[in-house]
Amino acid sequence: METLFGRIQTRQELAQNGAKLPENVEQLTGMVVNGKHATCNRCGTTSLLDEVKLEIPAYFCPECLNLGRVRSDEFLYHLPQQIFPVCTPLLWTGTLTPYQAEISAELVRAVAEKTQILVHAVTGAGKTEMIYAAVAKAISVGGAVGIATPRTDVARELFTRLSHDFSVKISLLHADSEPYFRTPLVISTTHQLLRFREAFDLLIIDEVDAFPFADNDALYFAAEHARKITSTLIYLTATSTDKLDKLVKSGELTKVALSRRFHGNPLVVPQTFFSDSEKIICRHLKKQRKTGFPLLIFAPVIAFGQSFSERLTRHFPDEQIGFVASTTENRADIIEEFRQGKLSILVSTTILERGVTFPKVDVFVVNAHHRLFTKSSLIQIAGRAGRSPERPTGLVYFFHTGLTQDITRAIAEIRQMNKLGGFS
Repeated sequence: METLFGRIQTRQELAQNGAKLPENVEQLTGMVVNGKHATCNRCGTTSLLDEVKLEIPAYFCPECLNLGRVRSDEFLYHLPQQIFPVCTPLLWTGTLTPYQAEISAELVRAVAEKTQILVHAVTGAGKTEMIYAAVAKAISVGGAVGIATPRTDVARELFTRLSHDFSVKISLLHADSEPYFRTPLVISTTHQLLRFREAFDLLIIDEVDAFPFADNDALYFAAEHARKITSTLIYLTATSTDKLDKLVKSGELTKVALSRRFHGNPLVVPQTFFSDSEKIICRHLKKQRKTGFPLLIFAPVIAFGQSFSERLTRHFPDEQIGFVASTTENRADIIEEFRQGKLSILVSTTILERGVTFPKVDVFVVNAHHRLFTKSSLIQIAGRAGRSPERPTGLVYFFHTGLTQDITRAIAEIRQMNKLGGFS
């Protein structure tokens, strides 16, 4: 029954967990039918009845089907969240820069006042460390904290870091994770928030501008309903969205900004190269390899990235080259090999554009003109370089066959953030 506190589940899910319905369980109709539409009570999606009709006289929600089918003739079940034992959870003994400390204090204040706040900080500003005091504050008084991110790899990275820096057990939730267990600190992908209801005293959405969270109504609905009615919501981003900017302008959301990296150096400004042949890329790659620094190469799609890494292996037989994509089963192992220096070159799709740190790395983007490389994506990719105080500089090369608005806007925004940070 503990897994039901602060959660929302179908009868099938309860049966799989071997749970019996407690007497005080709250029941919600799976879908609310109104006229020609039906609205899901788990994800908030409204569908036309004709498009979601089952063979029996009932309807289903297609939006959150991958989490288990919600039907109009069945209930969803929920138990109110219970408080946790008070404790002092923070183990981290590091120090924040004065700029980070200001943001951290704002977040602690937001926890105390139960407000919503947007942290717009450049890549490499140290957003994770800045949330520690707020997370510790909420847990220390028996509260529940959720940290959600759109990307599985980012969730894993956060789990690894916070497991070392907090004393409480952490439940990590994503499509392939271990089953949920009740704990005051949950790290998850944003889709997993659909399984919670009025659970969190503090909810943090990291990388809020990333796909699939950005401008996804169902996931915004999940974030709103996963937290308690009186609670704190913190958004973290390096590149804001139109939706968030409107909330800031309307006064519904307070915005704080940090335009400096934690080590006090500017963002690396990308250089662009017209490249209509692989020879040009290989020529720059050969020069880069003489430096001995690891190289992270981004490709727009899986098929191209896979074939490109295979061709690089033939061109550079002395290099240890790997490739990762969302379909790579052992990608966590490959990423760790690159981090440890066992691989000298790693080719990746945009799954590694954010939330991961590789010390001293250089970054190449192949086919930077591709439509999948948006302004936000390119800013995040460029932000992989220069994150380490051991090497706060680095190379960021965009190879293209024609400059796009996304390329030029990304570079302009990086320059603007450097200017705001006090760099000319």
